[in-house]
Amino acid sequence: MIELHKKSINWWQKKFNISDYAVLWLTFIKGLIIGLLIYHFFFV
Repeated sequence: MIELHKKSINWWQKKFNISDYAVLWLTFIKGLIIGLLIYHFFFV
């Protein structure tokens, strides 16, 4: 499963021509948005 995930990430990186650093920022922003949505719908 881990190898499949690594291959998938590498494929997307090559397709969109983005660096490892950009992938880290994208996942951080995605996590932040999902966290804010969960907070908004369940705690407010």
